[in-house]
Amino acid sequence: MPKGGRLMIETRTAELKPSDVSGHDGLAAGDYVAIALTDNGRGIAEADLAKVFEPFFTTKDVGKGTGLGLSMVYGFVKQSNGHVVLDSEVGRGTRVMLYLPRAAVVSAAAVPERRQLDVRGAREIVLVVEDDRLVRSYVLTQIESLGYTTLSANNGNEALAVLDSGAPIDLLFTDVIMPGAMNGRDLATEARKRRPGLRILFTSGYTDDAIDQDGKLVQGILFLAKPYSRAELARMLRVALREEGAVIAQEPAA
Repeated sequence: MPKGGRLMIETRTAELKPSDVSGHDGLAAGDYVAIALTDNGRGIAEADLAKVFEPFFTTKDVGKGTGLGLSMVYGFVKQSNGHVVLDSEVGRGTRVMLYLPRAAVVSAAAVPERRQLDVRGAREIVLVVEDDRLVRSYVLTQIESLGYTTLSANNGNEALAVLDSGAPIDLLFTDVIMPGAMNGRDLATEARKRRPGLRILFTSGYTDDAIDQDGKLVQGILFLAKPYSRAELARMLRVALREEGAVIAQEPAA
C-alpha cells in the first residue's frame, strides 16, 4: 500500500477437519488459531504469487527489500506445524491466512527454567562469503550487530585471497552454491589446507545443496538453512566458534 490504505487483522479459533487438510502435506486436522491479514493495496501479480515465499525473492527496488520477510514467516509457520494461505489480485489487495496449532494451557510453575545462553560475540573475526551483494550486506550487518568483526568475499577465489593475506580469521561462514568453479564445499576444503582447524559454518537456501560431490548434506557438517532469524544466526555462530567447532568441517569418513 504505497499510498496508504486499510489493513485489517482478524483472529479466531478454527477447527480443521480431515477434509479441510486434504492435499496439504504436513498439515494435520485439529484445533488452530487463525490469523487473517487483509489489505486493499495494489495486490500481487499472478506471476509472482508462486515465488513470494522463496528466500530473497523481492519485487522492491534495490536497497529497499531483502526478500526475507515472507520466507521467514513461511518457515516459522511450517516449523510450528501450521499453514499459510495467500490470496491476492492486482488492484484489489491481498489476504494472508495463518493457521497455527492451538497450544494447551500450561501453568507458569510447570515450565522449566531455561538456562540463558550467551550468544553475543567477543569481536571474533568472521569471513563471510556470499555472491549476492544485498544478501552479503544484510548478513554482515547482522553479524556485526552481534558483536563480531567481519571480513567479506564475493566468491571462493576472493575468500582464498583473504586467507592468503594472513588476516586473522576465527570462522569461515560461506554459502554453499556460488557462481564459478568453486562452491562452498570446495572453498572449505582449500581453506582447511591453508589453515588446519579453521572453524567453518555453511549456509544455503536449500538443505540438499551440493556440499559433497553427490549433492547431499553430509554428516558432521555445521549448516544453517536460509532463511534464518537473527537469533538462529547468533546461536549457530556461537556453536561454530566453541572449542569443538575445530573438527566440524573435516572431511567425512569414507
